[in-house]
Amino acid sequence: MTELIAAVDAVDVRFPTSRELDGSDALNPEPDYSATYVTVRTSSGQEGFGLAFTVGRGNEITVAAVRSLAPLVVGLPVAEVLADLGAFSARLTRDSQLRWLGPEKGVIHMAAAAVVNAVWDLRARRAGKPVWQLLADLSPEELVSLVDFRYIADALTPGQALAILRAAEPGRAQRRAKLLEDGYPAYTTTPGWLGYTDDKLVRLAKEAVADGFGQIKLKVGVDPAADERRLRLARAALGPDVRIAVDANQAWGVEQAIEWLRRLAPYDPYWIEEPTSPDDVLGHAAIRRAVAPIRVATGEHVHNLVMFKQLLQAGAVDVLQLDASRVAGVTENVAILLLAAKFGVPVCPHAGGVGLCEMVQHLAMFDYVAVSGTTEDRVIEYIDHLHEHFVDPVRIRAGHYLAPTEPGLGARMRPESVARFAFPDGLEWTVAAAG
Repeated sequence: MTELIAAVDAVDVRFPTSRELDGSDALNPEPDYSATYVTVRTSSGQEGFGLAFTVGRGNEITVAAVRSLAPLVVGLPVAEVLADLGAFSARLTRDSQLRWLGPEKGVIHMAAAAVVNAVWDLRARRAGKPVWQLLADLSPEELVSLVDFRYIADALTPGQALAILRAAEPGRAQRRAKLLEDGYPAYTTTPGWLGYTDDKLVRLAKEAVADGFGQIKLKVGVDPAADERRLRLARAALGPDVRIAVDANQAWGVEQAIEWLRRLAPYDPYWIEEPTSPDDVLGHAAIRRAVAPIRVATGEHVHNLVMFKQLLQAGAVDVLQLDASRVAGVTENVAILLLAAKFGVPVCPHAGGVGLCEMVQHLAMFDYVAVSGTTEDRVIEYIDHLHEHFVDPVRIRAGHYLAPTEPGLGARMRPESVARFAFPDGLEWTVAAAG
């Protein structure tokens, strides 16, 4: 009997991080880190797990969007889906009616990410490999076949992508061995949430460096005097050799960003992240020209590979921050990694949020082994929240992500956590409502 995809289940899972102001920034002062948690089940009883990250209210909309995609998935032959995940991704992102809700952006695209990631997780589990290794074991031709070049061929052709992958192929085995031995460099945002006191910032910053992190990140963007004070305290505590990035989370207009950053420049910020609207390609380019040598970084809210293409073509970013679930999952991120390699821009993935550390590490590690072939000026974001809710949580040693060895993408949550934090009926939320 042919094995079919039997179900696509979605659960609204929310964690009350707003109670301690974990995750607080200029535009998200009281976030509740949340996941649209997806399980793809086959008729043989196998499962794949994926998620899309949100910050509380509205997570139910992403859950509803996943359920609207389910009829495109349920009943498909599993073997055919897993044999051509490029076509599967296109099936979700290019449906003639659902496409009107994007196209290829927003809630419907994030819902596609959760489903696509779950199917990649299923494929990796069946292969007995972590996703980074599954991808890195594919031939250059197989990797190129995943990419939809329709809107990016003016910046990256299939032939150029193939050449990038073939150039990296000879060193794959050595880089894989080094990755398994040393891990992948990380930086931490844990000290820098905007709602934290100065004392907590300094204490956590010192702890981060003691733990082996060579870079931290501070949130900025509400009060220039407070930002200057916090950055001055962090710099005094850590000295000149530790990189301190800052993140405005889209709080500023273009001219405002330039003026604000001139006040912070004496404290040597390594990069400014999301200085303005993530849709403003030319604005990012203008800021980059004006604030150099401070680097400009963005990507966690960039809708799709077309916008990444334009940011790269316009010379608007120094650091590309792809996200595991803002674009349509693993498949689209393969294309984005190839674009970044073509333009020579380092990728430092966004991972602040529930489950993002677990998933995005696979993309960076695949990039190192099979695409860019380097970790120079590349770090994966790390926060120390909520990993206990995952079956295969990230492992950090001396400021490095240790390469996952368990099969899958790392998105599988513990059943007891899903039950407790399901919204609005999980115990965590019913007790809060009653209290």
